[in-house]
Amino acid sequence: MKKYRSLLLLTLCVSLAGSQAVSAASVIPPIPVESGAGSGESAGPGVGNPGTGTAQTGAPGAGTSGSGAGTGTFSSGTGASSSGTSASGSAGGSQQSGGESGVGPGAALGSGQSQAGSQVQTGSGAGAGTAASTVKAPEIQSEGAALIDASTGKLLYGKNENTQFYPASITKIMTALLVAENCSLDEVVTFSKTATTNLESGAVTLNLTEGDQLTVEDCLYALLLKSANEVANGLAEHVAGSVENFAAMMNARAKELGCQNTNFVNPNGLNNENHKTTPYDMALIMRAAMENPTVRKVDSTLSYKIAATKNNPSGRTVTMGHKMFYSTDSRYYEGIIGGKTGYTSKAGNTLVTAAERNGVRLIAVVMKSSSTHYGDTKALLDYGFDNYSALAGGGTSGNYWEQSGDHWYFVKADGTKAAGEWMTIDGAEYWFDGDGTMATGWRQDSAGEWYYFRSSGAMAKDYWVQSGDKWYYLGSDGAMVKNAYTPDGYYVDENGVWAA
Repeated sequence: MKKYRSLLLLTLCVSLAGSQAVSAASVIPPIPVESGAGSGESAGPGVGNPGTGTAQTGAPGAGTSGSGAGTGTFSSGTGASSSGTSASGSAGGSQQSGGESGVGPGAALGSGQSQAGSQVQTGSGAGAGTAASTVKAPEIQSEGAALIDASTGKLLYGKNENTQFYPASITKIMTALLVAENCSLDEVVTFSKTATTNLESGAVTLNLTEGDQLTVEDCLYALLLKSANEVANGLAEHVAGSVENFAAMMNARAKELGCQNTNFVNPNGLNNENHKTTPYDMALIMRAAMENPTVRKVDSTLSYKIAATKNNPSGRTVTMGHKMFYSTDSRYYEGIIGGKTGYTSKAGNTLVTAAERNGVRLIAVVMKSSSTHYGDTKALLDYGFDNYSALAGGGTSGNYWEQSGDHWYFVKADGTKAAGEWMTIDGAEYWFDGDGTMATGWRQDSAGEWYYFRSSGAMAKDYWVQSGDKWYYLGSDGAMVKNAYTPDGYYVDENGVWAA
């Protein structure tokens, strides 16, 4: 079918009314306005027009089982036909009853709003699914974020989840995991001059000096609670002989965990232009860390006394830096079982958090945040726990609609968003742009054919669309009809415009 051709990446010129139609083969025509764009009835160009429409509003809501309906009706047309109306008696000749109602993506929905497309994406493919529910995604301010189901590793929410960012000290989660996997807690770490001095200005430390000794156990608490950077260096040298060798171990372990966009060059996360990971990769690392009993115990401890060293002859007490652990703090989050903070001038604030409620364990990661890292993390975890059944595949098919701002997305059963592809959902056909946004308005394929996606996202078929005083007809396959008669007896010219 025509609609399965790849859509071209084209920027469309938007015109809401009164524009002259031109050949789609040479110049991109102005974007028409959906019939009924406004309040009340929208009259056609004159006697004999295909029909008039009553405006309808209503944002997309649920698929099969959700809510948030928008309803409306269309008045009969005044076209010249044997019955005095357009063939179907509807605004566009597309509804046998002369009216329609619908609920969001997954149902045919009329709209009184203009549906002007702004970009056409390239892509192909077809899929099918049944919308189990509609879930409103959280508004995340951090530049990158990921939420995963720790039991499966499934991505439940992502924002630039595969984009590389500087991780800062959340790097230490991987360091702790490797140390726990390769050392006994009673092993003694002797700190070298390199370990205690190879740091940037202002780096957090335990104030250790060359020759200081601590057990691996003490080091892990200093690493995860205090975020001591020289301790990370000392552990790296203890395990692998050098920071460079340890970084190679970190990268190898990351690949084993399924990380595809991670490159570590040090064990502490201090600034380095080549030291990067992604929110999703970091979530996978945290998932593995929480499965390690040693790391989980250390990473859920609020306070620990470190043994004496040269500059701390009485020892030193370190406390958890992650504020969501403390019940007296406004940022406290019930069910938190692990986490790590991070900050550098390049990374901004980073935060990785594990929480568990009613047997469900979630991992949330936010990266490149100014000051919203705790609020964003709470929003992610609330979203995951509140909607776990739908997000994790507990619905009819595991597929669901997701809303972010004014945009709608469809998350498939494997946790990925439909993008650059067609999907057949609840019997209707949808196109999803390359960024995953559900298409509305006009899209043009590689052969120059035009298709119209209604405010519900469903592709219009056997349907009239009005732009100013011009009418266009979408055929049974969804393509704009040109140089032919429509089923209800109207002739449209080579530009697809109804010729009065």
